[in-house]
Amino acid sequence: MQKLELTLPSPEENLALDTALLAACEAGEIRTGVLRLWEPADYCVVLGRSSRPEIEVNLAACRAGKIPVLRRSSGGGTIVAGPGCLMYSVVFGFEEHPDLHGIDRIHKYVLEKLLACLAGQVSGIARGGISDLVICKNGIAEKFSGNALRVKRSHFLYHGALLYDFDLPRIAELLATPTRQPEYRQARNHREFVTNLPLNREQISQALSTGWQAHEPLLEWPRERVRQIVREHR
Repeated sequence: MQKLELTLPSPEENLALDTALLAACEAGEIRTGVLRLWEPADYCVVLGRSSRPEIEVNLAACRAGKIPVLRRSSGGGTIVAGPGCLMYSVVFGFEEHPDLHGIDRIHKYVLEKLLACLAGQVSGIARGGISDLVICKNGIAEKFSGNALRVKRSHFLYHGALLYDFDLPRIAELLATPTRQPEYRQARNHREFVTNLPLNREQISQALSTGWQAHEPLLEWPRERVRQIVREHR
């Protein structure tokens, strides 16, 4: 598996790169699986493909703070990303993983892999809901990772956020209470529900790289595809 540890200058470019990696794999331009790691330099709000900003985002606070509100190509809920939030993406082909046809199977495979990567360093981590990762403390599950999926004909993109040193009050400041909540949330507000993973960036990066066996650097990433996607979404 190849690894790309790359943060581009703008949040628009960073979101476009995930989409471009999936398209490049679909087109046969990249012939192995890819693990990408990146971390935003500034805060941004990222909507899922079907999310409604007027319902899920505090737009007045975003305007006041000049926080961009963007949309990714995958499903899932709305997140706040920024410093202290390590973003990861994996792209796989069904030819190398024929047993992963089906959304539930993909969620199970990737989340269990992530848990295996981190379990040796953090106790009490588990899967929560459909696509969250949590730390269980005294019987209470606190979320540190939300994840999303996009499936194409021959490949899929699975990506998410891993909070490790994030300014957690930012989430309540910029997001409304979600209209859809997993049962394990138990109607808690953002500050009670979300936590940071007790690791630093290097520890997380190393754990994921080792767990995914992503040691070969991806030297040629799809630059022109990124530019085209950014242009199309302006």
